[in-house]
Amino acid sequence: MKWLLPIALMLAGCGARDDRTEIVVQRFFGECGALYGRSIDVAKAETECGILTTIINRFQAENPDVRVKINVVAWPGYPQLAAQIAAGDPPDLVTMHQSVISDYQGRGLLAPMDDVLRMAGIDRADFTAAGASGVIKDGRAYAMPWDTLGRLFHINTALMAKAGLMANGRPVMPRSADELLKHARQFKAATGKPYLIQAQVNAPDTHVGLLYTYLLAQDSAIFPDAKTIRLRTPEARRIVALFRQIEVEGLTVPDQDFSAGHASFMNGAGGIFLTGTWMIGAYEVEAATPGRPLYANYAIRPFPRLWGRDAAFVDGHSWIMPRAERSPDEIAAISRFLKFVARYNGDWSRTGHLPAFKSVLAQPAFARLPHRADIAAMAATGGQLPDYVQRQSAIQGIIGEELEAAVAGTKPIDDALASAERRVNELLDQML
Repeated sequence: MKWLLPIALMLAGCGARDDRTEIVVQRFFGECGALYGRSIDVAKAETECGILTTIINRFQAENPDVRVKINVVAWPGYPQLAAQIAAGDPPDLVTMHQSVISDYQGRGLLAPMDDVLRMAGIDRADFTAAGASGVIKDGRAYAMPWDTLGRLFHINTALMAKAGLMANGRPVMPRSADELLKHARQFKAATGKPYLIQAQVNAPDTHVGLLYTYLLAQDSAIFPDAKTIRLRTPEARRIVALFRQIEVEGLTVPDQDFSAGHASFMNGAGGIFLTGTWMIGAYEVEAATPGRPLYANYAIRPFPRLWGRDAAFVDGHSWIMPRAERSPDEIAAISRFLKFVARYNGDWSRTGHLPAFKSVLAQPAFARLPHRADIAAMAATGGQLPDYVQRQSAIQGIIGEELEAAVAGTKPIDDALASAERRVNELLDQML
């Protein structure tokens, strides 16, 4: 009977075969299985991680014939994705910042998604203007937009009231560069505190976000072509000169990184913190906590129009599909997943990010979320760099370094802009 033992062991090692169609979904936003590993109640989920985890759990529960394999990667996950693509084993769907899409699409590494979106019943015409600008390249959709994120004025309304800068319960926003300086001086004189709080150390996105926003507002051609950036312009100089003047007059908090700026704002050390949509939730909690400086004294606004037209430099998260051979069943499963995820875009907007779909933006449920009506216009006024601009993160680092020097006064403004232009153009020339 010894011959029975190998057979028994062989049978024990053979589990039931899983014939379900499998799709691999790779995402960032953290890991929160301990809290949401079994949750399928999307309405009760909180945070980016919690909401997305619960959406995926619910999809799996309602679509048992599809096996979803989840890869949670450390933010932002692009080195891992590049390695997977190089190895010929990419995931099926990946979360990606819209500003990064051109790096992959320009090298033919992403599959156009128009057909799979149509299969999912997702109409490109329903994308917000900001969402469409982030995912449509050369006339084709290379991703499904998931949200729009951008930088805002986060406002301590108690201090604004003390400075006489509230009207009918709403903060008064400047409508020109001169008026911003007037407000800032008035605020400091009345409160003894700086008008602005900014993360200016190791935070290149702060100055670059301001520069891009106000260049877009002035319809300046930042990147006239894929190999050229233009920063030695009157439009760029006047933007940097304004924020240098704010620094000179002590109308902002100097020498702070993001963590210090965040703490300063929460502790009532200044009037307005320049940071992103992703911080709305944290400050809403502060505004609802008795005894805290922001308690019942918090508002948000898009960056005010100081020159030209209303504009906001934005980015967004999206779902991309790396180029690979896939079966019709796999394509169908991917389209079902995207359709399901899009259904919960309104829940996702509870993170503070704006919806990617016009139909969600128009829903009363979105307007009822705190402060969202005050920033909804960014879905239309938000703009991104031209779709041919690659290496946007590296470019941001270069420009941010030069602008930090110019605003701090360690380098003349014209020299900083010239140096930023030269360094970026050298990068683009080496790359293309």
